[in-house]
Amino acid sequence: MKKTITIDALLLMIFLLIGIAGCQPKTEEQATADNRETDTAEKLEPLTSESAVEVLTAYEKAHPDSLILISTRHGDIKLRLYPETPLHRANFVRLTKAGFYDQGEFYRVVKGFAVQGGDSDTRTMKNGAYKIPQEFNPRYIHKRGALAMARYGDERNPEKESSSHNFYIVQGEPQTVQELRAFEAKHNIKYTPEQIKLYTTIGGEPSLDQEYTVFGEVIEGMEVIDKIAEEPVNGQNWPHNIVPHKIKTIAQ
Repeated sequence: MKKTITIDALLLMIFLLIGIAGCQPKTEEQATADNRETDTAEKLEPLTSESAVEVLTAYEKAHPDSLILISTRHGDIKLRLYPETPLHRANFVRLTKAGFYDQGEFYRVVKGFAVQGGDSDTRTMKNGAYKIPQEFNPRYIHKRGALAMARYGDERNPEKESSSHNFYIVQGEPQTVQELRAFEAKHNIKYTPEQIKLYTTIGGEPSLDQEYTVFGEVIEGMEVIDKIAEEPVNGQNWPHNIVPHKIKTIAQ
């Protein structure tokens, strides 16, 4: 049975190790960093379902960033965001620039399928309760290295709207042409010869096509995704040792 990406798994609890802070006075550099973090947090205005589209539409026009760097203890991952999915691109850039994702981690790992990140039980920054309208584009498939947003299942979310912040990166496996034809019929799509070549060579997860919005792709560091996918997990696919991530925009 094919696995699906949902954010229902966020209801599960994970055990965290809490370090004891030292009592030494802060240096001027540390105090400045703390103030900068506080200032950043205050700049992230929580969105609502009513305000999200308007705010993200305006933000997208003012912030053309499209290159992202995700840093983990396994290494760095460089991604390119697609301009054809403007709301998802704007949302990801907005949260990144605010430092929201620096409080997140890869919290769900399914080897051969995908690694899911963006959330954390220790986060203090809030982004509001909202979803992003789906932006399906037949050009962008769940090939190996695809970046997409998680969402609730169809029963709770028939419009297939995306999560406000939970994302995943596809690892996937090579598919046969017969499998692809079955997915074409199921999703009422037609893969191009190039897409068929991608799925049958580098692999991916076509079961997710036209079900979740793909809005970017890995352009460097796919080996880091493979390392994260090797993390030992529990029965709910939570890594035994969490994989925190830091995310920033980088120059074009």
